[in-house]
Amino acid sequence: MKKVGILGGTFDPPHLGHLIIANEVLNAHDLDEIWFMPNQEPPHKKKTNAVTDEDRVNMLKLAIKGHSQFKTELIELERKGPSYTYETMKILTEKHQDKQFYFIIGADMIEYLPKWQNINQLVEIIQFIGVKRPSYSHESTYPILYAEVPEMGISSSLIRSRLKEDQTIRYLVPDPVRVYIKEKNLYGS
Repeated sequence: MKKVGILGGTFDPPHLGHLIIANEVLNAHDLDEIWFMPNQEPPHKKKTNAVTDEDRVNMLKLAIKGHSQFKTELIELERKGPSYTYETMKILTEKHQDKQFYFIIGADMIEYLPKWQNINQLVEIIQFIGVKRPSYSHESTYPILYAEVPEMGISSSLIRSRLKEDQTIRYLVPDPVRVYIKEKNLYGS
């Protein structure tokens, strides 16, 4: 059975932190692939700008190009409304019965798991992998595997802020993503 990690997020824009997390989890748990899954509307936050889903997908594809084990999964963009992990993973596990799914979450989400919709049913169909971060608790009553990932302060909001202030984002995002952002004048660049 193929072992597939799912890394969900807004990827608005995708950055090197996303790629490092994916690569570290891939290798730490001997996964076959990582599927980057941009979400439509995460239940815990609202969209903050006017970048289209098409632009987010294009940037994501540019970011992962050249890594044969990194793929995109667009199921959440094809559905309207809030993206609930249980509903998405139920569909994916039914569609891909030859795969075992590992859902990658940040340390901030480990503490939030008890509030996830249908969490008890979700842990029956997928395995969580938590990314450790020093300032968060990693305690949970739910079964979680862990991955050590180098600490770095790169975030999509930092990148958007830097672009609005006309500051450089070189080495924070893959170069093709930086060029795409500049060519499309995204985020006030």
